[in-house]
Amino acid sequence: MRFGIAVYPGSNCDYDTYRIITGILKKEAKFLDYRETKIQNIDCMILPGGFSFGDYLRPGTLAAHTPLTQAVVDFAQGGGIVIGICNGFQILTEAHLLPGALLPNIHGRFICKHQYLKVENDNSIFTKKTKKGQILKIPIAHHDGNYFCDEETLESMEKNGQIILRYCDKDGNISKEANPNGSIQNIAGITNKEGNVFGLMPHPERASESILGSVDGLSILESIIENRL
Repeated sequence: MRFGIAVYPGSNCDYDTYRIITGILKKEAKFLDYRETKIQNIDCMILPGGFSFGDYLRPGTLAAHTPLTQAVVDFAQGGGIVIGICNGFQILTEAHLLPGALLPNIHGRFICKHQYLKVENDNSIFTKKTKKGQILKIPIAHHDGNYFCDEETLESMEKNGQIILRYCDKDGNISKEANPNGSIQNIAGITNKEGNVFGLMPHPERASESILGSVDGLSILESIIENRL
């Protein structure tokens, strides 16, 4: 399986992601510059975390209008697998590959910490190596991770199984206290209706080596690989 890793001005998790894909998972990966117009010979595109274009205007806005992101849209609409992590999630909403928007954290502060997540759907491309109700420990690092959508969209996502991860406490309780950013219904990660595009605020690449305190992020990346076997 071959991964493509998007690189925008301001991306800062591209090399972290490359290391995990090639060094830990032993799969091929290549960097794709934001000026690229085509995605070829790639099975999964990863839009990594960072501050694309300095988060100017709002996070993900300028990146969403680059040639590479348009190629990602074409790739996804053709059935290609896409995962957007943190800033990548913001780009996917700005490019309308995912519903809703990421707003500033409700308390107005940047958050960087380990966070517990509850798997709500283990039947997606991105969670087949997990179990429904499983608790994952994966870091978050963002200022604009407060997911929001209207009630109609929320009901549709619930019905279609698009809500993949929710913020929770160590015991799996989904509560206001366990919500780090004010995200509606503690949503941490969603897919599109077709299930091939996934956006999440937590960083699985930062939870893929035991020295970092957790390897729970590997289950997400390994799920993608298993789906293509």
